[in-house]
Amino acid sequence: MANITRYDPFEDFFKDFGKGFWVRPYAFPAETNLEMKIDVKEDDKSFTVKADIPGVKKEDIQVDIEDDRVSVRAEMKKEKEEKKGEKVVYSERAYGMVSRSFSLPASVEAKDAKAEYKDGVLNLTLPKKGNGAAKRVAVS
Repeated sequence: MANITRYDPFEDFFKDFGKGFWVRPYAFPAETNLEMKIDVKEDDKSFTVKADIPGVKKEDIQVDIEDDRVSVRAEMKKEKEEKKGEKVVYSERAYGMVSRSFSLPASVEAKDAKAEYKDGVLNLTLPKKGNGAAKRVAVS
């Protein structure tokens, strides 16, 4: 017994249209694949933040701390290098700015915070404020 199937001319057209049409990946200039992955750990006295920001100079990283809010911003700049007779055929390097902001469960003593950038990883040590202890309020 033969199976009966419905013929859709557009399905075959688009299936064949896509083959080999996009040989090279294409990205719009506004699109960047910059991203910053962050890990936050907590102990009794401080928070430890690790942020992966590869390919950025430490001078181009900015960390802002306000109470329990932390903002990390980094800018990756495009290097201008042109050689005579050469042209860029394809480039996957991203340039631009990336930022992350997050709130911590307790306030941070901003003046005692430490930041270190090594091998593409930003390490932040953020000590907790001493007077930020929790207090239980009696209901009357």
